[in-house]
Amino acid sequence: MADFTLVVGNKNYSSWSMRAGLMVRLASIDADEVVIPLDRPETAAAIRKHSPSGKVPVLLHRGLAVWESLAIAEYLNELKPEAGLWPAAVAARAHARAISAEMHAGFAELRTHMPMNIRSSYPGKGMTPAVRADIERITSMWRDCRKRFAGAASKDDGFLFGAFGAADAMYAPVVTRFRTFGVPLDADSEAYAKAVLAHPAVAEWIDAAKNEPWLIQSCELE
Repeated sequence: MADFTLVVGNKNYSSWSMRAGLMVRLASIDADEVVIPLDRPETAAAIRKHSPSGKVPVLLHRGLAVWESLAIAEYLNELKPEAGLWPAAVAARAHARAISAEMHAGFAELRTHMPMNIRSSYPGKGMTPAVRADIERITSMWRDCRKRFAGAASKDDGFLFGAFGAADAMYAPVVTRFRTFGVPLDADSEAYAKAVLAHPAVAEWIDAAKNEPWLIQSCELE
């Protein structure tokens, strides 16, 4: 048994679980994985066995429970600073944390009208003026990060701060939403989205999501 256990919800629907899963993978942590299907009569009790907040994801490590995706990122960064979850440069690191916190706290319209559903396709659905404003804010941040920080990084693989890190993990579920709902993107944002989808950890998560048997009807728009 591994020292770490990551408890997540359905990979197809749980954006927060995806974020934590990618971060664990980036930190090269050998973690057992517990997947708890969401939106079922037994879900709440099953999650409570692991998570003080009653929500997923939660990372368990030697008697410690760490919940909330950003807290998991910071804990992993303390354990494995060499993994580069946050950029090395001070200004870039501060900016990465700021945009990650904005993702954590914001974009309610996008979440509501374009729920994460990796294996489905709903082009043209969910677009409201408020959702469009969320999309414009997100893509402007992507372009800004790429312009200001990626080129100055020691390694630029096409991600927000050069190499794939915690900030990219925070926005990876948004990339899947944009694909599900057929959101047209500017050239720079499209290039970034393609880089995210091609990352091995993201591709692995997507493959697992597509093969899950569970269905959450509220996230199925047809």
